[in-house]
Amino acid sequence: MTWIDRLSFFSPLDVAALGLLFAGWLLIGWRIEHPRAKHPSTSQIMAGFRHEWMRQMITREPRIFDAQIVASLRQGTAFFASTSVIAIGGTLAVIGNAERVTGIANDLTLMETPAFVWEVKLVIMALFLTNAFLKFVWANRLFGYAAVVMAAVPNDVTHPACAGRADQAAEINIAAARSFNRGLRSVYFALTVAAWLAGPIPLIAATVFTLAVIWRREFASRSRTILLGTQL
Repeated sequence: MTWIDRLSFFSPLDVAALGLLFAGWLLIGWRIEHPRAKHPSTSQIMAGFRHEWMRQMITREPRIFDAQIVASLRQGTAFFASTSVIAIGGTLAVIGNAERVTGIANDLTLMETPAFVWEVKLVIMALFLTNAFLKFVWANRLFGYAAVVMAAVPNDVTHPACAGRADQAAEINIAAARSFNRGLRSVYFALTVAAWLAGPIPLIAATVFTLAVIWRREFASRSRTILLGTQL
């Protein structure tokens, strides 16, 4: 059986649901990172706080407090990277036992679906998890870069390179946070793909729900309102 023949096992609704999943993943990420000026996302607001952090760091003595914050951020990225690896390994293990999983899945869905269909669904889940792992690892590396640049900020506040290096540290810190957030979104959508195991309709519902949750956290959450300094 050729690949084209195997793809016929997926209905037009499956294709539409998968298209919605990828479109939603890309569009919500773009909107979060490119919000309207009058309605910034929580991530954009936090970027401003990261710049302010580096400006305050210039005059803070000693800077142990700042080093501890960066260390905690790196620990968070390392934790999620490790978790992603475990999840990837588990997904690949399930793919390796696709025949056994197919029997269980068919009993649950009351449908005779070939193993190829379940393998494709699990592979897509693994791809999202792999993307998340790569983003978390890169975020961890960038937080390390930020720590080095922060250490290079002169202790003399009158030094001509002081403000410039603080700005560099802030920009690298923001880039690290952006990569971390992208990794989190990949994890969210990897979990969303799990709904596809029950069919295209559950996948559509899970995608809409995931998008709504992400949108609320970035544009309509209580924490965002607090960061803006306004009240609900």
